[in-house]
Order: sequence, then C-alpha cells, then structure tokens
Amino acid sequence: MNTNAKMEQREVLRVELAVLKREHRDLDEAIEALQDRGSADMLTVKRLKKQKLALKDRIVALEDRITPDIIA
Repeated sequence: MNTNAKMEQREVLRVELAVLKREHRDLDEAIEALQDRGSADMLTVKRLKKQKLALKDRIVALEDRITPDIIA
C-alpha cells in the first residue's frame, strides 16, 4: 500500500473515530437525562449503557489501528 493510500485510510479511520466518539457522548447524555428525570426505565438505561460500552470497545479498537505500536 502506498503512502497516499495509507494516509487516506488513516483519515477515514479518524473520521469514523470522531463519529463514534460523538455517538458515545450522545448516549452518555441520553442516559444522564433519563436518570435525571427520575422516571427512567431501568431496562432502557441498561440497554443504552450496553450500547455505550460496545461503542467504547470500537473506539479503542480504532484508536489502536490509528496509533502505531511503539516498542520501548
């Protein structure tokens, strides 16, 4: 893979990472809003937290792909 293709791929990954981070923040805000209202359906909150955790796993995986491993 040439340098330009690697740079483009890395940019695509960065954009995808930004989107996932925004979704993660949105879920966090939604969970907080539901809990603040006091009438939160615990099943809904649990599902949102599970989605948030899955997003976090994807974020970490993308960050690992973007950041090269440096062996110290």
